[in-house]
Amino acid sequence: MTQEEACHALGVRKQTLYAYVSRGRIEVRWDPEHTSRKLYRGSDVAALRKKRDLGRAHKNIAASTMAWGEPIINTRISTIARGRLYYRGHDALAFANRATLEEVAQCLWETDAAPVFPAFRDDVSVPEGAPPRARVYASIALAAAQPRSSGALVVARLNEEAACLVGRFASAFVGPGNIGAFGESGALHLRLARAWQCEAQADLLRRALALLADQELTTSAFAARVAASTGASLGSCMLAGLAAFAGPLHGDAALRVQALLGNVREMGVAAAAERWVKSNGPLPGFGHELYPQGDPRAADLLAAFEAPGEVRALIDYVHASRGLAPTIDIALTALASYCRLPEDAVFAIFAIGRSVGWMAHAIEQMTSGTLLRPRANYIGPAGASAGDHQES
Repeated sequence: MTQEEACHALGVRKQTLYAYVSRGRIEVRWDPEHTSRKLYRGSDVAALRKKRDLGRAHKNIAASTMAWGEPIINTRISTIARGRLYYRGHDALAFANRATLEEVAQCLWETDAAPVFPAFRDDVSVPEGAPPRARVYASIALAAAQPRSSGALVVARLNEEAACLVGRFASAFVGPGNIGAFGESGALHLRLARAWQCEAQADLLRRALALLADQELTTSAFAARVAASTGASLGSCMLAGLAAFAGPLHGDAALRVQALLGNVREMGVAAAAERWVKSNGPLPGFGHELYPQGDPRAADLLAAFEAPGEVRALIDYVHASRGLAPTIDIALTALASYCRLPEDAVFAIFAIGRSVGWMAHAIEQMTSGTLLRPRANYIGPAGASAGDHQES
């Protein structure tokens, strides 16, 4: 935005705008097309305006924090700043150019060495015809049922347990039929590539897993932290993270992306996109609240391989017609098609990568010793006095 546009949007004078800039609330840079003019980051202006419009009443503060609003938890794990993702101060994209998931875990868990994610051969049984991920839920549920060890928290032991859980998680996604190819040793992305018979694309799996390890306080990370705050075991925290992750507005967003791409193949990109908007609302896989200039993870991953034609056509059409960039869900769907991965592989890659973040958040929450228990703003009918009952 120009200075005039930013002042108009905020309803402030130039002096106030300068104050926002000096406090780091609005990023400013020189306009490359006009050397004497500065530009102000529009997303920063929009965030300030949203905060001001909500006001500072307690109920408005609560509403704003729960819907892409103000931060509510202190963390040292990851953050999104100026449209970039950082793992403990390291640019996640730069990290993903070279790091394995084990090395990302070393960073997020702050361990002396990269952990090993062991293979796990469990004896869980699921009904015939159950979806592939049923075994994952069953395996992690068994881990969650184990009580947390008593005594003082020892971070090194928590890290070891977390590594075992991630290995168990990945093993369950691979399934008993492929566990031999999955193997006991080597980096996780190489073992997944062997199990899924896509060794030539192993480095793409590595990059995707590294990019997906964490993303600040997602709903699944928050769910894992809530469980951790009660003193639940790390297995329970992983199960809580998985349950929240499985919704179509989070980890299962690729299902809607795949449905849209199926329509593109049937009727062409323009007809499919407009029909989807008319029938279902916003196009899945495009536009991200925290990345107003586009999801950098998606751009990084899509630049590493040749996406299928229908994906490229959809990206071009949505950018031209709506000015929106693809999210990581589009990139993962394209990757699965390019690598010819098995059914549910998009969900598996996303969940396996993100499980490292769940463990980081759970351990950080456990060691903080803080119970997460927000209050609700009751808007129902009047009833008994609030003091008549005491919950435990």
